[in-house]
Amino acid sequence: MRRLTALLAGCALLAGCGLDAGYKLPFDVGPGSIQPVPELEGVKITVGSKNFTENILLGYMAEVALTAAGADVEDLTNIQGSPSNRQALENGEIDLYWEYTGTSWINYQGQTDPIPEEQAQYDAVKKADEEQYGISWLEYSPVNDQYAFATTREFADEHGLKTLSDLVALLKEDPSLGTFCLESEFIARQDGLAGAEKTYGFDVPDANIKTFGLGTIYSTLAAGNTCNVGEVFTTDGRVLTLDLAVLEDDQKTFPQYNAAVTVRNEFLDTYPQVADVLEPISAKLDNETILELSVKIDGDGTDPAVVARDWLVEEGFVTNPGD
Repeated sequence: MRRLTALLAGCALLAGCGLDAGYKLPFDVGPGSIQPVPELEGVKITVGSKNFTENILLGYMAEVALTAAGADVEDLTNIQGSPSNRQALENGEIDLYWEYTGTSWINYQGQTDPIPEEQAQYDAVKKADEEQYGISWLEYSPVNDQYAFATTREFADEHGLKTLSDLVALLKEDPSLGTFCLESEFIARQDGLAGAEKTYGFDVPDANIKTFGLGTIYSTLAAGNTCNVGEVFTTDGRVLTLDLAVLEDDQKTFPQYNAAVTVRNEFLDTYPQVADVLEPISAKLDNETILELSVKIDGDGTDPAVVARDWLVEEGFVTNPGD
């Protein structure tokens, strides 16, 4: 029943994603190693993103870079849910957004078995999306934002938890400890809760699941009075700022989730220069960088667009005319 409820909620989101108004960057951007590209001058490019910190940050990196290249960029970041972003891309409501290899492989292409090696997973996703769905993948980033389960540091230390297998063993001894804070999308996804239950041989009763928005899960979990286990992303800065204990996925239930820009084939065929602008940025990123930048957003409260610009300035991709 919980999966049906989550899927129905996802359908409601698809009908009301708010894709009717876009915004511009709130600051000017100058060229750096990214120079104006004549073929992109004045070209309207609409950039989307999912509604969590890392993906919003990546979306703004693309916006800042493309603006420096001369494009007329429209901001449609913070679209709720992965299916909504994918649908917006396929329908032409956005021109590009950062997706994750495992998400596309399991949720859009309907595969059940993830490919354990990063390059092989990327190659398979890229081939299938180009041939079957008309979507191109730019080169993938070392950023690998995997799902994980986490607890408070105190709970992990008290019960000797280091791995998901440790957690499952604990819950078999005392099922009352198995209270979970999860988002509806994770509950419904085959690469989310369902896959973990199958791989590790356990089942979370509906009564033990508390459903929250992803951003709320971190703070609720850290508070320690609503749930003992929560869904997190391994590259989310709140793991550090809230000192959460991420449990090792020792039986490898969660796929590889390398981030890459996705764009419709025809759009990339028309403007192949987009890849020249964005792929060097993708190659420069890694999990450590994303964690540090996410802390600036979630820990310090800095606007993600500003964090994206400042990092691109620091790396020499763009310049800040205000400096």
